[in-house]
Amino acid sequence: MRASRLLRLLLLLQTRGRCTASQLAAELEVSVRTVYRDVDALSASGVPVYTEPGRAGGIRLLDGYRTRITGLNPDEADAVLLAGQPGAAADLGLGTVLATAQLKVLAALPPELRGRATRIAERVHVDAAGWFHRPDRTPALAVVTEALWADRLLEIGYERGDAVVRRRVGPLGLVLKAGTWYLVALAGGSVRSYRVGRIAEATDTGETFARPADFDLAAHWERAADEFARTMLRVSARCRIDAAQLSLLRLGFEPAAVADAVASADEPDAEGWVRVTVAAESYEVMAHGLLPLGAYAEVLEPPELRAVMAGTAAAMARRYAE
Repeated sequence: MRASRLLRLLLLLQTRGRCTASQLAAELEVSVRTVYRDVDALSASGVPVYTEPGRAGGIRLLDGYRTRITGLNPDEADAVLLAGQPGAAADLGLGTVLATAQLKVLAALPPELRGRATRIAERVHVDAAGWFHRPDRTPALAVVTEALWADRLLEIGYERGDAVVRRRVGPLGLVLKAGTWYLVALAGGSVRSYRVGRIAEATDTGETFARPADFDLAAHWERAADEFARTMLRVSARCRIDAAQLSLLRLGFEPAAVADAVASADEPDAEGWVRVTVAAESYEVMAHGLLPLGAYAEVLEPPELRAVMAGTAAAMARRYAE
């Protein structure tokens, strides 16, 4: 543990130049006293590190000194692929590994490119989770991750409604979708997806399995997500919408439904309106999805949805008239 911390301290000084003991302590999550002890240890091992007193002082390396210990080990190379998702790396137990890997990459860059990379990190941040989203509790994620890295079978208890069902699965990948973790796994000869937050318990069996050589996690997830979204669209309606306002459909409908609706549009009539077919999970959901379009949309059929829209519009008129 200390050897890893000494390496991080050395790389921090190489990439950032002069640092105060307090800055290093915060970065390494140790006390200032520990930082000074680590500096003494580096100095005793021959690293030209020294401290400068005063308000403008700090800890720094001798000008021109560069360590050659910048190669990535396998875990660090894997962690670099999660560089845009530090939260995901931490969930998978790779937070410290990722930080060390990033320092090694920065240390290996020439000064001009190192400055550019640092500016990008300071000015661009990726937050993939949606607004008002509370992340799942994922107590099984650590066990799932270990089995995934080692291609070992898992015994899981999966919450389905009020019951917990048992499954024996071969983990193929983890997907972070809008802040929610999903496990993609072989189960019963087919590939299935499980929400990690619903895995009540997970046991690593210690048995390995043969991962399909041609399995592409990203391609599979894209297909599965599109198929899932479309299977949820159980009802459809024919509507007349102002062509200039078609983009408002995105306020109330899933992307797949919006794409299908736009593709179904015919030529605009004399008033600039088009007829489209809109799909949703239910007529109630569809009514709520069409309401943001206000007077720019008219339901033509089915009659029951048209009646719901008319009743809602009348109720709103009465409410505001009062």
